[in-house]
Amino acid sequence: MSFRSFINKLEEENELIKINREVSTEFEIANILAALDGKVVLFNNVKNSTFPVIGNTVSSRDLVASALGIKKEQLLEKLSWAIENLKELQLYEKGPCQEIVENSVDLTKLPILKYMPKDGGKYIASAVCIIKDPETGIRNSCFHRLMLLDKNHFAARIVENRGTDTALRKTGELDIAICIGNSVPVLLAGATSLPIGTDELKMASALEETKLVKCKTIDLEVPADSEIILEGRITKERVKEGPFLDLTETYDRIREQPVIEIKKITHRKDAIFHALLPGKGEHKLLMGMPREPTIFNEVNKVCKCKNVLITPGGTSWLHAIVQIKKEKEDDGKKAIEAAFKGHGSLKHCLVVDEDINIYDSDEIEWAIATRVQADKNVIILKDQPGSSLDPSAYQEAGKKALTAKAGIDATIPFGKTDKGFAKEKYKEVDVKEYL
Repeated sequence: MSFRSFINKLEEENELIKINREVSTEFEIANILAALDGKVVLFNNVKNSTFPVIGNTVSSRDLVASALGIKKEQLLEKLSWAIENLKELQLYEKGPCQEIVENSVDLTKLPILKYMPKDGGKYIASAVCIIKDPETGIRNSCFHRLMLLDKNHFAARIVENRGTDTALRKTGELDIAICIGNSVPVLLAGATSLPIGTDELKMASALEETKLVKCKTIDLEVPADSEIILEGRITKERVKEGPFLDLTETYDRIREQPVIEIKKITHRKDAIFHALLPGKGEHKLLMGMPREPTIFNEVNKVCKCKNVLITPGGTSWLHAIVQIKKEKEDDGKKAIEAAFKGHGSLKHCLVVDEDINIYDSDEIEWAIATRVQADKNVIILKDQPGSSLDPSAYQEAGKKALTAKAGIDATIPFGKTDKGFAKEKYKEVDVKEYL
């Protein structure tokens, strides 16, 4: 369903909180969203803007599952399937995202938020950005945080050696479409790291039919049901971008980043502006959860993977729990290697058996305590490509962050089925009979 259809569904199910009191884009909306993290909030009266603002739209697994029409227990299977079964998209002549074509560009009319006092400026963090590789013509969809500079310019954080950066290096400048207010399939696809040369929108289409329309001023296609489209060009000009609160709930540093010039704004007649709160539920879920199926698929190539969790305590980015059905002695170590391949920014990986509930931190710690010998079951990899989001990583301007990575094999030694590796359980009784 479209972003708008999802909002309507939430309202019908009494899962939408509406705030009609006037609120400011300067900190106030962000503070309210933080206080109501996990609940979808619609602000109908935004100071100095005609656009309402909505946030926390997919700030829980239940909300994501609801948007996809499945149970949350089916999310990993559904996303893994979509990655392996990409579907072509259809191009339409018209779409709701172009009901209004603005005669002039004025980004200051959009309710772009300033989240925290130390932020480098007002930011859009919710947009799925679409470009095309100038050599192959293949679309790339991903998230770039966008710092407002003036009425028609942003500074964009473009991560080195990924899709947009790779394409941009070929020409120096690049057309870009910035899509705000997207369906959950488009959000998930934009957040998923697929192999180079893969059109992420085909993953969105696999999750649910995704219609496209051509932009008005540039040669790009965008989701027809999006709320707002900003058509522009990444220029050769560079400015300081940041600081900005990131996934780790710590501030990312200031960098020299490209400037985007916006040439055209189109939107729905009654467009709703989607704001994504940095460092909180929606940000963490959209960043972390799409890495679970990429890890799952890689681990399944070397052994039987049962489940994967990118943990909230690991900033929803740096830590993963991988559950396997162990059939060979080295399955645990193979799973570790595959997990790091499935998520390049992963820093620590823990592999456990089927009897461990990966959503229970006490069980995870118990597995480490009872099934791990550090000299045999811990793998340490030095000087590995890591995440720029990790404050402890070694970072040098213009280069990939370097980090040490660790994998822990907390599975039962193969063939060891004695009681020492399994919890004994008391017989269940009906306590009502004794009270």
